[in-house]
Amino acid sequence: MKYLSLSKSRENMKQLLQQYAAYNIWANKKISDVVSQLSEEQIHQEIVSSFPSVYKTMLHLMEVENAWWERLKLVEHPAMSGWFTGNFADLIKKWMELSLQWEAWIRQTNDVNIMHVFAYQNSKKEHFKQPVYEMLLHLFNHQTFHRGQLITMLRQLGIEKIPPTDFIVFSRSWKG
Repeated sequence: MKYLSLSKSRENMKQLLQQYAAYNIWANKKISDVVSQLSEEQIHQEIVSSFPSVYKTMLHLMEVENAWWERLKLVEHPAMSGWFTGNFADLIKKWMELSLQWEAWIRQTNDVNIMHVFAYQNSKKEHFKQPVYEMLLHLFNHQTFHRGQLITMLRQLGIEKIPPTDFIVFSRSWKG
């Protein structure tokens, strides 16, 4: 069995993270384009899911990207929830800005930062230490999970034109 050298695997990790960051932006934009066409009533309509409405699910997605960003930047007590005061258009804008920020950080960072083990505490105040790349993989996977829930919510709202947001669809056209 052939193994990659450590330097080659680090290079591959950065490339993978860049692709996931670009995918995250692409998929968030696809979903944002659909949800921005919803009425206020649809945005706030209660639907059984992890979060009880499109608005609250979108808010969670944005807040999570922000919380992980603050953790990465060593903010001792990152803002977890309740800090956002804008309207739905502002929420989408902030979410997209955060997604673009992640992509820029990964593109500009080096292998040392990607492999760096950082300490943080979760929302339950439990302490952990993990490499940055594991946090990034978690973040992008987490976003995919909740975008899937948004798609189900959109279907329950009667929305029929929902673009595919699968990674494979994105990767067929990604030029990296």
